[in-house]
Amino acid sequence: MAKRRIIILGGLAVLALAAGTVAVRTAGFAPKDIADGSDIRLAAAPPYDLDAAVAHLSAAAQIRTISHQDPAENEIAEWDRLHGWLAKTYPAMHRAMTRTILPNRTLIYHWPGSDPAAKPIIVMAHQDVVPVTEGTEGDWKYPPFAGTIAENAVWGRGTVDDKGSLIGLFEALEALAAQGFKPKRGIYLVSGHDEEAGGSGAVAAAAKLKADGVRALFTLDEGSVVLRDTPVINGPAILIGVAEKGYATLKVTANAPGGHSSMPPPETGVTTLARAVLAITEKPFPIEMRGPGAAMIEALAAHKGGTTKMAVANQWLLGSLVKREVAGSPSSAAAFHTTIAPTMLQGSPKENVLPQSASALINYRIAPWNSSADVMARAKAAVGDAPVELTWVKPPNEPSRVSSSSSPGWKYVVAAARADAPDAVVSPYLVVAATDSRSMEPISDDVYRFMPMHFTLKETAMIHGTNEHMTIDSFRRMIDYYARLIATSAG
Repeated sequence: MAKRRIIILGGLAVLALAAGTVAVRTAGFAPKDIADGSDIRLAAAPPYDLDAAVAHLSAAAQIRTISHQDPAENEIAEWDRLHGWLAKTYPAMHRAMTRTILPNRTLIYHWPGSDPAAKPIIVMAHQDVVPVTEGTEGDWKYPPFAGTIAENAVWGRGTVDDKGSLIGLFEALEALAAQGFKPKRGIYLVSGHDEEAGGSGAVAAAAKLKADGVRALFTLDEGSVVLRDTPVINGPAILIGVAEKGYATLKVTANAPGGHSSMPPPETGVTTLARAVLAITEKPFPIEMRGPGAAMIEALAAHKGGTTKMAVANQWLLGSLVKREVAGSPSSAAAFHTTIAPTMLQGSPKENVLPQSASALINYRIAPWNSSADVMARAKAAVGDAPVELTWVKPPNEPSRVSSSSSPGWKYVVAAARADAPDAVVSPYLVVAATDSRSMEPISDDVYRFMPMHFTLKETAMIHGTNEHMTIDSFRRMIDYYARLIATSAG
C-alpha cells in the first residue's frame, strides 16, 4: 500500500512538473527573430492617376506574351510589342532609367543612385503569362485576353500573375520619376521573359548583373500575398516568402521484351513501372516542423493564443498533435516536407502491344532541408532491386537559401506592407512554387517573395485558372506599396 502511494505521488509530481513547464513555456512563447519594421521611417507614395493606371493594366493584359511549353510556339512579336508600349506609356521612368533588352527579350532597367557605396535594390516581375487551357475560353466571364474592366476589376490572363506586379512597378517608378525623385541607392528592375517556362531570362539577367559587379541589399519578386483569412488565426497575415522549394522531376523507366498483348508474361513493363511508382509514393518524406513553415506556425500561434499557442510552444510534449494538424490538408502540409507527385505516364503506342519501355515522371518540390541527392537516394531505396532506371529529366533546381527575417531588407519590405495592413500578423513563408528570384541569390544579400495584394484563400485559386482578375483595390495597394518601398529603401 505504501509503495502504491509512493508511485501515485511520484506520478502526480511528474504531472505537476509537466503542467508547470507547459504553463511557463506558453506564457513566454513568442516567434523568434521576426522584425516588425517599426524602426523604419516610411516615405509617402507620390500621387498618380488610378484610372489611367487601371487602363494601362487592361492594355498590358491584351498583349499576348504567352509562354508555351514549346518555345517555338511563342509569338516573339508580342514581347517586342510590350516593350514598345512600356516605353511609350512611361516616359518619365524611361528618361530616368537605362534600359537593356537581352537577346531573349528579358528586360533590365537601372536607375543609378547618388551613393555608389550603397548597395542597390532589385525589384522583379515577369512579362510572360501561361496559356488559357484549350476549350475553357467559354468558361471565362470576360474574354481572357480582352483586359475587360468590369465589376471593380481588370479581367484577363496575367492580371495577377504577373502583369499586375509588372505594371504596378512601372506605375510606381513613373510616379516617382515624374515628381523628381532622386535615389541614393541604385534601383534595378528585372523582368524575365519566360518565368512560366523555366526562367532562363532571369538566369541571363543575373549573370549580366554579376558581371557588372552588382551586389544588392535585397531582391523582391512575386510569391505570396496579404492573406485575409489565414489558417490558424482566421484573419489577415502578411506572408513574406523567405525561401522557395527546389524543383526536380524524376523519370522512372521499366524496360521489357515487349510483344503481343495476347500472350503477356507474368509481369509486363507497365506492371513493373506501376509497382515502382507506388513504392516511391508510399515512402513519403516525413512532416518536419522546421524552416520557414515552422516560423510561420510560430508567428500565427503566438497571435492566436489559447490552446494553439500552448501546443506550438510545447512541441516537446504535443509535437505529434501539431504535425497531425499541419498534415491535415495538402496545401498546409506542403510547407513541411518534400512533396512527391507522379504526373505523366508513357507506355505502348497501341492498346494491343506490350511496351518495350514504360516510363513515369514524378515531380518533386524539395524542402529547404533536403536536396536532390536526398530525393534520389530515397527513391532508390524505395524501389530496391526492381528492374527500373531512375534518372533526372533535367538537372534539378535545389531549394533556395532561407533569407533573414530581421535584416535591413526584411524591415523595408515589412514596413511598406504594414502601412497598408497595420493589424495583420507578419510572418515568414515558404513559397512552394518556383519564381525568377531564385536566380538573384548569388548577387543579393536577401531575396523576398511578396506581392501586396489582399486575397482570400478562395481568390488565390484563380491564379493560372479561369477568371483571373485583379481588383482595382488590390492594384491600388500594389502601386502604393511599390512606391513606398522604393522611395524608402532607395531614397
